[in-house]
Amino acid sequence: MPNAAHKAWIEGRSFVALTRAGFLGPEPPQKLLAMLRAMRDYGSFGAASRVAAIRHGDQIAIADEFGEITFAELDELSNRIAAALRARGLRPGSKVGILCRNHRFPLAVAFAASRAGISAVWLNTAFSPRQAKEVAEREGVQLLVHDAEFEAAVNGIELKHGRLVCGEGESDVESIEEAASGEGTGPPPVPEKPGRIVLLTSGTTGTPKGAPRPEPKSLSLPASLLDRMPMRSREATVIGPPIFHGTGLLISLVSIALGSKLILRRRFDAAGLLDDIEHHGATAACLVPIMLQRLLAQGEAEIARRNLDSLRVIVCAGAQLPGEVATQAMDRFGDVVFNLYGSTEVSIATLATPADLRAAPSTVGKPTFGARVRVLGDAGDQVAAGEVGRIYVGTGMPFEGYTGGGGKDIVDGLLATGDLGHFDREGRLYIDGRDDDMIVSGGENLFPGEVEEILITHPALVDVAVIGVEDEEFGQRLRAFVVLAEGQSATEREVKDFVKANLAAFKVPRDIIFLDELPRNPTGKILKRELSRL
Repeated sequence: MPNAAHKAWIEGRSFVALTRAGFLGPEPPQKLLAMLRAMRDYGSFGAASRVAAIRHGDQIAIADEFGEITFAELDELSNRIAAALRARGLRPGSKVGILCRNHRFPLAVAFAASRAGISAVWLNTAFSPRQAKEVAEREGVQLLVHDAEFEAAVNGIELKHGRLVCGEGESDVESIEEAASGEGTGPPPVPEKPGRIVLLTSGTTGTPKGAPRPEPKSLSLPASLLDRMPMRSREATVIGPPIFHGTGLLISLVSIALGSKLILRRRFDAAGLLDDIEHHGATAACLVPIMLQRLLAQGEAEIARRNLDSLRVIVCAGAQLPGEVATQAMDRFGDVVFNLYGSTEVSIATLATPADLRAAPSTVGKPTFGARVRVLGDAGDQVAAGEVGRIYVGTGMPFEGYTGGGGKDIVDGLLATGDLGHFDREGRLYIDGRDDDMIVSGGENLFPGEVEEILITHPALVDVAVIGVEDEEFGQRLRAFVVLAEGQSATEREVKDFVKANLAAFKVPRDIIFLDELPRNPTGKILKRELSRL
């Protein structure tokens, strides 16, 4: 475990990184006292919009379908929503659910809830009515704030304090705008403790689980990003993934803390995101790998017709970034790609800089400061560089267990990520696959991820996935699912020969299945359980 001296070093380095980025800065005594008071009363999350309003009040905070809103207006909106939640009967310890696409209201509701001592549960916008009902009941949601388009998905959920709806649509439910229309509403009474954030796991292998996040006791989390990524104060950030996804929410919060404009669209659109970068002069874009692939699929001419010179950061996370895609993106946009590795449970583990990706395109980089990352063998011992083992991570925001009970394997204070990987001799981490993805075929250990990395480099293929399936002769074998790029063609034999030319013969998939597209969840992760049914 980190000792006191190491913790002091982390805090000192955090202060330097945050000051350099403009996250922290010199303020008049009156402003400083107001910021400290907000942090004391409402915690780092609940106070986020308040602190930003004190420092950057008249700057644009969010640009979305509703227009633009300043930091001062966002803070006022958060206070009015907090009052509306209390008027509906919610009190400290209650839970509000959020089922919204990307716009100002889910963020304002989450800020409001936290400063009122109410926990916010972020639901997945792809939920079926059954999933929405099951998760809301399991998580103890008492009031649900949702977009009008999800009326049918939530109509059957019994909620103690009802629902509030965002945006226009066919609904007789009171709108969040109406509920929060009070004038001159100040901040809510200070709760005994701020409300928590409850994010859900991705749910690629089953029903998503609630993973509550503790109140951060350090600024090392944003600092570990800003130490390596050149995001700076009062710029602009475009968010591609849903903000109910950990990466989308984290980068949104970092942008708000920097006093930067946050550009949000309800749905990801590759051409629209490029337009947003140019129109707003965005310096940072947050994406998941499939979104980056779709940006590249726009083509060189379409990308080149826009002025994207402002862009300094493309932070990519949420799924494995193929090395070929990282290289192509940097060749097209410049050395601006940063590959982030972590999970809902472990928070941030490693970050690959453009220099890392140029040297080793498939790496997820080196551990961020404040994170301990180990690759352990079956006996719990640390394996040598180059050897594959299970990845364990320890951070300053420890996982507290799932809402419905259960947790992850813990060794020496480190939490299992569920991934297999290895370090190289330079200390860079690589993900070799999920520990439940590895298959044994004819006595050989096979990792689907290794084959996927090769397949995605085939010039005719734009998307790939490899899974293990049962085999009477060898026990298991590999099956590949591939998507052809527009205007391209390839045969099963050609794809197999391509793998054979780059990997050992026993790693060639027995089957090659051509699909129009791969099934993915809203955060871009491939739903391999659906592929296994094909």
